[in-house]
Amino acid sequence: MTIVKSLQEKALEYKTIAERCEARFIEKKSEFIGYLAPVSTEDEAVAFINEIRTMHRKATHNCYAYILRENSAARHSDDGEPSGTAGVPIYEVLRKEGLTDVVCVVTRYFGGVLLGAGGLVRAYTRGAKDAVDTARIKVMVLAEQLELSVDYSLYGRLPQIFSEFDVRVENEDFADMVKITVFVREELSDKLKEKLIDSCNGKIVVESVQKIWFDFA
Repeated sequence: MTIVKSLQEKALEYKTIAERCEARFIEKKSEFIGYLAPVSTEDEAVAFINEIRTMHRKATHNCYAYILRENSAARHSDDGEPSGTAGVPIYEVLRKEGLTDVVCVVTRYFGGVLLGAGGLVRAYTRGAKDAVDTARIKVMVLAEQLELSVDYSLYGRLPQIFSEFDVRVENEDFADMVKITVFVREELSDKLKEKLIDSCNGKIVVESVQKIWFDFA
């Protein structure tokens, strides 16, 4: 078992999506459109919901749910559908997918055929799930950015170490020395520095730049 695998469960991380996406389908003549967006505050979530409502003023329903890290906020709305048939199913999709800092709106244009409570739950679940399935998932991890400077003769030792610590290489500059920008999970940073210095017999410069949320997906 590598160091990454043994410590990964302790990593401070969360899953979200990279950008807005949507999906649509027809169920018994009703059109359902699922919209998904990354947000970080309730104001942003509400603004997105209102944007979709404005876009679909003539829709029968614009049901939604969102989950945020900020204040552990979570909200959902059936927007006129029978209680528990729309907002909760949308919320459950987001929760089961492990997503946060995300808002989902499922718009419905009624086609004249009643779906019943069970049919509505399935339709709104699908509306949210189809949107999630089109999204690019981001696994955001609290990481440390490091700048490395090493001689060409030692460069070949680094890839194995990077693999062991799940290091993400952002940039490499081959000049008089090899300069490399990397990101590593915060809880592995000190051990990585020690391993690099030990493996290179001290002939490597390791500088900490910043701590940042970084996509490890």
